[in-house]
Amino acid sequence: MEQKKFDVFVIGTGGAGQTVAETCVKNGMSVAVADNRVYGGTCANRGCDAKKVLLGATEVWERSKSLKGKGIDDIPELDWKKIQKFKQGFTKAVPAATESRFKELGIKLYHQSPVFENENTLSVEGKTVNAKHIVIATGQVPKALDMEGSGYLKTSDDFLDLKKIPKHIVFIGGGYVGMEFAHMAARAGSNVTILEHGDRPLKAFEADLVAHLVQVSKDLGIQFQYNVNITGIKKLRKNYKVAYHKNGKKNKLKTRMVFNTAGRVPAISHLGLEKGKVAFTEKGIKVNQFLQNTTNPNVYACGDVSDHGLPLTSLTGVEASVVAKNILEGNKHIITTPVIPSAVFTLPNLASVGMSEQEAKRRYKKVSVNFESVPQWYNAKRIGASAYVYKIISNDRTKAILGAHLLAPHAAETINLFAMAIQAGLSTSQMKSMIFTYPSWGNDIKSML
Repeated sequence: MEQKKFDVFVIGTGGAGQTVAETCVKNGMSVAVADNRVYGGTCANRGCDAKKVLLGATEVWERSKSLKGKGIDDIPELDWKKIQKFKQGFTKAVPAATESRFKELGIKLYHQSPVFENENTLSVEGKTVNAKHIVIATGQVPKALDMEGSGYLKTSDDFLDLKKIPKHIVFIGGGYVGMEFAHMAARAGSNVTILEHGDRPLKAFEADLVAHLVQVSKDLGIQFQYNVNITGIKKLRKNYKVAYHKNGKKNKLKTRMVFNTAGRVPAISHLGLEKGKVAFTEKGIKVNQFLQNTTNPNVYACGDVSDHGLPLTSLTGVEASVVAKNILEGNKHIITTPVIPSAVFTLPNLASVGMSEQEAKRRYKKVSVNFESVPQWYNAKRIGASAYVYKIISNDRTKAILGAHLLAPHAAETINLFAMAIQAGLSTSQMKSMIFTYPSWGNDIKSML
């Protein structure tokens, strides 16, 4: 059977895959794409975009609760069904629109996950295709949990499509996803429990700020169990029983729904990478400075599936652009990672950029750490914010800002000012000399330095 041949074959149709495919086809290359799920990727269909739409209604609920008795008489009731319908207005059209755009550009579409046959040959939809360059941009999937009854576990996909919030939810894992969903569910009326294997949630963030967020979460009604080992899940008539060990003792918890929020892993298990001689680790596809695979030069990887950088949507576009340029021009473009802020969209937001306190103290002899809880500051007080905490780390000698960590309403936006400052190498005195709108959250950063 005659093989189909392409200059570029992209596996994955999220933001990274789209950028590579469209850039290459617009520059005269023959391009094919494949996806084993609906086109458009995780973020636009079942990830960060969908999540933030659901978050919007809970933001209104939180603001009303904080201002009750201060001009607001009633806290609105969240209508989850209508919230979901509103979300559909953002996500429903994504797959068809993505496919339509690809077709107009002359990109060949496949609706199955390809499997490597050799270094530059793939098997897909019962056909054999050959490509000069293969780009893996498959993103990540929920980490599988090996336990009895694991088949009963729901994932983030299920939560984002819930038609009704159950009376009780258990989240296994207190990372980004678990904490964000816990906050949404609790405000929508669910009794929420987070079972965490470690001694605290959100290990990637500063412990002292996380402690404040945990207290806010507890005030919201969220319960935490730490240092637990889940042993199994059993289905009851209407509920589920989660069994776990803690401090050497057996425990059990009855709940209406159990979600696996224990983290995400690269979506590579189905690709047959060994046959393609593609090097990989548990962190993803191994790549060099050109984002080219270290053992198969025909293969590039970008986005969450590569072992480069953090699994953040904001980085995928940078990586995809580098991959596309290197395919078009040869390996002339080296990936340089800019300063990358990250945020947890709980209410309040937890946001971070740059070095942690521990990292800064390891690297520099003398650092300044400004850490304070300031709920009495004007911007927090005027809306009755549940918490307002900051930690700013700077170099004592140069006064350069090394890291910023915020727990506050709109921290996910405010952190971008710190990201720009660190990227530009601004000192604390330079930041203080700037004029910002007043009174604004942005203006508060000058008081933090």
